[in-house]
Amino acid sequence: MSQKHPTLGVIFALIAAVLFGLNASTTKVIIQSGISAEQVVFIRSLFSFSLALIWALIANRQALKISPRLLPRLLVLGVVGVGMLQWTYSSSLVRLPVGIALLIEYTAVLWVPIVAMLLFKEKVSRVIWLGAVMVLGGLAVVAQIWDSQLDGIGILLALGAAASLTIYFITGERIQRVLPTNVVMAYGMLFASLFFLPLSDLSNFRFDALGSPLDLSGNLSGIEVPLWLALSWLGVMGSFLPMAFSYLALRHLSATIVGIIATSETVLAFGFALAWLGELITLTQALGGIVVVIGILIAQTARKQSAVKVVE
Repeated sequence: MSQKHPTLGVIFALIAAVLFGLNASTTKVIIQSGISAEQVVFIRSLFSFSLALIWALIANRQALKISPRLLPRLLVLGVVGVGMLQWTYSSSLVRLPVGIALLIEYTAVLWVPIVAMLLFKEKVSRVIWLGAVMVLGGLAVVAQIWDSQLDGIGILLALGAAASLTIYFITGERIQRVLPTNVVMAYGMLFASLFFLPLSDLSNFRFDALGSPLDLSGNLSGIEVPLWLALSWLGVMGSFLPMAFSYLALRHLSATIVGIIATSETVLAFGFALAWLGELITLTQALGGIVVVIGILIAQTARKQSAVKVVE
């Protein structure tokens, strides 16, 4: 096992949170330009698969030969934990303010220890129920269920993203006990790409439009970048790199600490959406969001895990 450097782990986790937080607004602008959510998922997955495969070929070539018994878990990770997660997340961004969509998705941090307790009999502190009450109560305030102006389908899609993220966390954590990170990423992204290839309707995709300008809209309206550059940014900076940095952080920090730092992504997403897209929320919704984040942090510390060896 390589030497751990906690400070480096914190830096990696923060970089991942910043990139993931910015990715939400980037995804929203790209989809609103006419690229479908299915095409966005396929492009992100294909970029990430290609880069993860190169990484694995350089560092862990032999590990790419996996046992057939691992394929079902990698298939679930890729199709549900990666593909469906990106699709429900991307689709919810079009219907909801960025910060609220991400806040709902991140309640997965609460569901992970509960699922681990129910399915795998893992020990979980009773404080998890305090976190659950705070998350659910805070979400009720964010959604303003007494007089909701939020899109109902958007909320359901964000909840679907939370369910997919829960599967991603649980499956990804366990598969990394027997496979290196880059190999897990390569197979996961491969299955996500293959699943969304027939759904992305590439036959009707205007490849000649890749060189056309994309207006960044919102507070950046009037600033244009080529569509191909925005899609490349989405694949590399919005998918592969933040995932790689979050995995690298786990080599130096516990999953609990990485999860706590990752929660800052929700706050960052609100900030980027405000600065870039001009998206505002009410003071009541902001207070509800704070309660949700506190509940998530409590839930993240409730899981009592024994140390596990992560394959390098």
